[in-house]
Amino acid sequence: MMDTIKVGVPAGGPLVRAQGITKIFKKDKAEIPVLRGVDLDIAAGETIAITGASGVGKSTLLHILGTLEPPTAGKVYFGGAKQDLFSYPEKELSGFRNRSLGFVFQFHYLLPEFTALENVMMPALIAGHMRRPAENQARELLQFVGLGHRLAHRPSELSGGEQQRVAIARAVILRPKLLLADELTGNLDSVNSGIVMDLLGKLNESTGIAVLLVTHDMGLAGRMQRTLVMKDGRIVS
Repeated sequence: MMDTIKVGVPAGGPLVRAQGITKIFKKDKAEIPVLRGVDLDIAAGETIAITGASGVGKSTLLHILGTLEPPTAGKVYFGGAKQDLFSYPEKELSGFRNRSLGFVFQFHYLLPEFTALENVMMPALIAGHMRRPAENQARELLQFVGLGHRLAHRPSELSGGEQQRVAIARAVILRPKLLLADELTGNLDSVNSGIVMDLLGKLNESTGIAVLLVTHDMGLAGRMQRTLVMKDGRIVS
């Protein structure tokens, strides 16, 4: 029987360790290499930006680190576990993903028929949490992101920046150790982009959550503790 996926962080060790991550997509009879042996460590509480031109593998790497898709080759370890995440059964891997990782994408993917409060509560309810504690925590998070006055509003009644802040609150309600963000400011103007990035900084400082951000915006990348540049499926600097 496989060990339960660990979510602790060993003293002095990385939160995430990726080794030799390779991804090859197949189209007809052709093989298209997207990632070419990427190695990456992410420390607990660290904020990292991944930049580079379109098509160099940034989002693919993010999806693999988030266990949303498997690599063709290579291994990913989390929280000091000695076993590759992708060696676990999908049910166990899915549970780990829900507990330990948060995701925010360029498109917020809020459920249109639910209010901001209900959208933020949803992951906790799905995880089996009682409704009242989930609601209280969702209220606190919406207050934290500056939307305490918009609890009863549906996504269509919110601005793009407000929708993205609701999505961030939803992503962290289960207190994940790592937040993965893919072009989360791609649809926002400079003012709202700044608000969202300030929010990520506040979350990192107040909760210790690590942040891995994929972005084309070097100004936003410069606000992270470390910036990695990808080219041709590799981290080059």
